[in-house]
Order: sequence, then structure tokens, then C-alpha cells
Amino acid sequence: MTETWTPQSWRHKPISQVPTYPDPERVAAVESQLATFPPLVFAGEARELKHQLAEVAAGRAFLLQGGDCAESFAEHGADHIRDFFRVFLQMAVVLTHGASKPVVKVGRIAGQFAKPRSSDTETIDGVTLPSYRGDIINDIGFTEDSRVPDPERLLLAYRQSAATLNLLRAFASGGFAELTRVHEWTMGFMKDSRAYPRFEELAGKIDSAIDFMRAMGLTPENTPALRETKFYTSHEALLLGYEEALTRRDSISGDYYATSGHMLWIGDRTRQPDAAHVEYFSGLRNPIGIKCGPSLATDDLLKLLDKLNPEDEAGRITLIGRFGADKVEEHLPRLVEAVKAAGRTVVWCSDPMHGNTIKASSGFKTRPFDRVLSEVKSFFDVHRSLGTYAGGIHIEMTGDDVTECVGGGVSAVTEASLKDRYHTYCDPRLNASQSLELAFLVAEELQAHRPAREARTAFG
Repeated sequence: MTETWTPQSWRHKPISQVPTYPDPERVAAVESQLATFPPLVFAGEARELKHQLAEVAAGRAFLLQGGDCAESFAEHGADHIRDFFRVFLQMAVVLTHGASKPVVKVGRIAGQFAKPRSSDTETIDGVTLPSYRGDIINDIGFTEDSRVPDPERLLLAYRQSAATLNLLRAFASGGFAELTRVHEWTMGFMKDSRAYPRFEELAGKIDSAIDFMRAMGLTPENTPALRETKFYTSHEALLLGYEEALTRRDSISGDYYATSGHMLWIGDRTRQPDAAHVEYFSGLRNPIGIKCGPSLATDDLLKLLDKLNPEDEAGRITLIGRFGADKVEEHLPRLVEAVKAAGRTVVWCSDPMHGNTIKASSGFKTRPFDRVLSEVKSFFDVHRSLGTYAGGIHIEMTGDDVTECVGGGVSAVTEASLKDRYHTYCDPRLNASQSLELAFLVAEELQAHRPAREARTAFG
């Protein structure tokens, strides 16, 4: 942290990807109101996540990060949150078995409302209006009034995040995540998925292991690890006025933490080393992510590491590569080699979604599932060739039976079927079946890339 840093110092830096509100005084009043609200997460939780991410950086754990592209006010319901959480748990179980390591669970949820856009405007049928930037800013409806940025939405986003966090904490610690319920996590529509038989086989192995532990006196009642799980939240910290209002000084350490989520990340469009978003992040003690696309220069990445983690604290930085299946092998190695040569400690994570977005002939944005799988495989191959650790995946996914990404799933989603259940407010997400199928691919990669001694220890 620079000597002159304050939670407000970002306001003196150039900034991009922010809305223009028609009433700045009302924005300031809402931000002042938010500053009096309770924190959504606590400093101790963020430190705990950082410790777990340090284990990932050391190759002793694996990061699973995923959730909605953009949360919406309309989809905020208990069933929606529950279905997301149970698919997430299924993925984590598959990855834990594949890696024989703990899986750090971080959702894109309870705060993922704002979205960067490639253009400030969009045109439909000859009508041009401001772009939709997420429910925290404006409405997806294509009318002039809907697209006006409204500061009252900041309060709605806070309240929805608080309610979502409350339910997630209940799920994580109240028995829903208990391993004895592993069969109950499968939703009815997933039983026709090609991944379902594999998951049921794995669930059977878990049942046998739990029966053995029960015989040894270890039960969910006396062993918390069998009954509950740790789950953390994350989002892209795009709207800095909202983040500043929820920045708090920890009474124990005296350090500043963003309390809007456990982990925040800087997007590929806002990671300029001398700009506002990097300035804001530089003073926080949360674990943070940096999205790394093809345009990220090696020198700029090292500058970011110098500014955001000058003491090279393990678990502080997660580098999230988002290149595209055809560009991973061109760009990822140079970044990995530069970080390795500089002796920096990071978590390497793959976002196989954002670089693989295309426009279908029907006009829908989609992501071919085979490209997603290809980018993940290339991510592992690059790290294997360079002797570094492929530490995580970062995906946009949902527990719902949507048709947004073509290929994979219950029955392969085709371009013609995209319109059937295309519900996303922004970018296409993997559905529940595709998410589970991806987890099995990653588990296979983790098994294949484990040292022989480690594999012998895991399988006897």
C-alpha cells in the first residue's frame, strides 16, 4: 500500500467502465448511506480465504470459482441459489476426488451485479440506447428510462447480497453440504446427463468411505468436515463508489478490507497499472484476482504485481487467464515464464469462458462447450510443460437447465435450441450438466498431472 492511499484515493485517477449518473448528489447520498450499513463479510473470513489460496499457490489445494455472469434482481430466489450451490458442491466433490487435495470454493455470487461492456451503447432495430451494465446500475429493458443509471439500485444490490449470503451460510453450515447427502445434490433433469453415471459411481465410493469412517467412530455429528464446508464469495469490483462505501478498517489489524465480498477481482478492461481500479485494490488486504487477456503485456503484469503485492504475500494474487482456446499457447507461457523468473507467488487460474464467446447464426451469443474444454486442457498442458502448478478454474455457470452454451450437457445444446431456455442477462453460462462434465475433465487433468509418488499415495 502506498503511503498516500486512502479508500478515496482512486477518485484522483483516470477511470473506465463506469456509468454517468444524472444526479451526482443523489449518488453521493446513497454511498454515504451504504457506508453506515453493516459489512457483508468480515476481515477474518477474507484472511482465512487468503490462507487457503496460499495453499493453492503452493500446489496443495485447488481453486473452484464460478457462478452467474451477472446476478439479476429478477432471479433472486431460494431455489435458484440452492440449485447453484448443489451443482457447485457436486463439482467440488469431483475435483477433490481427482486432485486428492482440498478444493477452495469461491462463488461469483452475492455481489456480481456490474458488468463491463465493450461499447457504451447498443442498437436494436435502429434505436440506440446506453448499454445495460448490470442490475446494480440500470435495467435490462430496452427503453430510454430503463437504461438511465439509478443510484437506488446500489441499495437493492446490497440487500440482495446480504440475503444471498445469509442463505449460502445456512447451506454451508446447516447440513445441506453434509457428504452423506451427496446423492441428493443431483437434480432430476440431470439424470439423463452423460456425466450422471460417473457422479453416481463417485457418490457410491463416498458412501463406502463414510461407512468405513462411521465404523471407526467418525460421523457427521462429531466430525465437522463431513457435515459442513467453507464457501466464499467474489465479484468484479467495477463500481468503485459502492466498494469504497463498503470498505472498512479492521479493528484487529488496522488494515483496510473490502467487505462487499471475500475476494474481488480486476477485469481485463480495468487493469491499467496507473488507473483508478488498481489504485483502489492496492490498499486492500483481501485476496484479489487479476483477469489476464491476450492484450496484457508482460511488463504490465509485473508492474501490477509490484503495486498490488509488493511483499509477495502468498494467497494475495490470483491470475485468471482468459485467452480463448486458440490463443492460450501463444500468450499464457510468456506470462507464466515472466512471473516464474521474477520469483513471484501467485495462483494460476483458467477462465475458459470469456475468450470463447461467439455469435450464433440465430443472433444469440454463445460459447461452444468444446472450446471451453479445449482451453482448460491447454491451460494444464502449458503449466505441465513449464513445471508450474495449474491451480484453478473460473467459470460462468448456473444450476439451472439453461440452453446458452452449445454442446455437452443432458443432450447437446444446438444453435437451434439456444432460444429454448436462454435466460442470461449478459453472457452465456454453462448449465448444470455441462458444469459437472467440465469438472470431470478437470479432475482427469489433475490426476494425469500429479507426480507418480503423489498418485500412489492417493490410490494406494
